[in-house]
Amino acid sequence: MGERTVTDRMRLCVVNSHPIQYFAPLYAYLTAHKDFELTVLYLSDSSIRGAKDSGFGQAVKWDVDLLSGYTHEFVGGAARTLTPGGFWSIGGPSLWLRIYLGRFDAVLVHGHAYAADHIAILAAKASGAAVFMRGETHLDLTRRGLKAVARNAALKNLYRLCDAFLAIGSANREFYRAIGAPEERIFLVPYTVDNARFMTQSSLPGDERRAIRSELGVTDDTPIVLYLSKLQRRKHPDAVLRATQRLEREGIELALVLGGTGEMEAKLSAAVAQGGPRRTTFAGFLNQSRMPKVLGAADVFVLPAEEEPWGLIVNEAMCAGLPVIVGEKLGCVRDLVRPGVNGATVPAGDGDAIAQALRSLLTDPEKRAAMGLMSREIIGGWSYEECRQGILAALEHVRAVQLKRTLPPQPASPSSRGS
Repeated sequence: MGERTVTDRMRLCVVNSHPIQYFAPLYAYLTAHKDFELTVLYLSDSSIRGAKDSGFGQAVKWDVDLLSGYTHEFVGGAARTLTPGGFWSIGGPSLWLRIYLGRFDAVLVHGHAYAADHIAILAAKASGAAVFMRGETHLDLTRRGLKAVARNAALKNLYRLCDAFLAIGSANREFYRAIGAPEERIFLVPYTVDNARFMTQSSLPGDERRAIRSELGVTDDTPIVLYLSKLQRRKHPDAVLRATQRLEREGIELALVLGGTGEMEAKLSAAVAQGGPRRTTFAGFLNQSRMPKVLGAADVFVLPAEEEPWGLIVNEAMCAGLPVIVGEKLGCVRDLVRPGVNGATVPAGDGDAIAQALRSLLTDPEKRAAMGLMSREIIGGWSYEECRQGILAALEHVRAVQLKRTLPPQPASPSSRGS
């Protein structure tokens, strides 16, 4: 390979398993600002053509545009048929060659779950490009025993190849520090959603809000408690159900909407049939165009999950101006949730704690509205613009390193020479 030079507009390559609804608008935003040249490499088009999602228990095909506004490529002949799954499900020689010959200044990988991530890192190092790591891990995710020890040792070796760490939030930054990443190489590139779309599309005029609420089984002003995520055990939708059952028995008016599908759906349906709440709606899988509408029709959002790297649905709920009640160890908590200000945190799966947090919100519309406004204010400073600034800072770091390498060695000053 020839000598790498520093240009005015640096070239950044991003490697993704497939088009992701949270990332694609970010890439269009970055491209529009023209600070650097961006190329996104995809290994699969599964989210475009539709493929089985084990968490939802059904095929998922997102109904928003995930490809416009930025330069992208599908790499490898199997990209149109592969579905990301296990470690070896995506990756191969085509990715190596595309990165090795791409003359990029930096290559950004999202974690290390796939062989493709490791191939991209090695190809970047071989080509002289810097490696940016943007993973999701934090210290509250359970890792125990010999497997955890081996994993941490492997990560330390992998992270030695990384030139910058793009922290998605405070908990993720703390993980990078714990694993040995130098502070000067950690840059905040927050986990975000398309704030503008969710804020706009969840701000429903009165007639539309009433219509959506009616579709959800609520034809009056009864506050809607919304759970919107996969119906999985680790997310504890059953705890939300127990909490609302208890509050209904106390005489508190509410309606429960459970959005999503998954392994617990039949069990939850049976529990509702046996013990309420009387007004419970299973909204099913909600695609991207529908989600802001349902969020905008709700009054309180609850996600008492555990083992959750971040929880981007919390971002979306905050964009819709909802108070949020979430599991205390979600990755997003430190940055987005301020107890008593825009919501509450609860031990994962603790129905009693959820009921306590909900009680005052359901009986005090003014408090509910004030917390919702604070959610919007907080999330307004956690946006794609902060991502752009973080990536620019990381690229400037790379530029400085490259310039230092190209400068001729400086002669020693007279005072530093021996007598």
